[in-house]
Amino acid sequence: QAQLVESGGGLVQAGGSLRLSCTASGRALSYMMGWFRQFPGKGREFVAQIIWDNGVTYYEDSVKGRLTISGDNVKKTIYLKMNSMKPEETAVYWCASAPRSTRGYTDWGQGTQVTVSS
Repeated sequence: QAQLVESGGGLVQAGGSLRLSCTASGRALSYMMGWFRQFPGKGREFVAQIIWDNGVTYYEDSVKGRLTISGDNVKKTIYLKMNSMKPEETAVYWCASAPRSTRGYTDWGQGTQVTVSS
């Protein structure tokens, strides 16, 4: 099982930017890694992902153009740059990894709180 450690969360003003990082260890390079978020009182939802083999990225529709996922496969680290942030994006952000054997997300970080003030 991979261990994932997120960093970069915190407080940001509406309209501001923030960059999250997530580093994986304990396992060979996965098939893909991604970001999810959980709003207060809601379930966890997909934000973005990157496939390591070809660098292809996918985004949830509402974040396209404002949030950017990138990665460094040598460091086994992904990033989520968030621009023009909105108060309603206040959530716990999770990093996840999908091993090559399953191509499904099985490993999760501890989550990092992002609070956007109005």
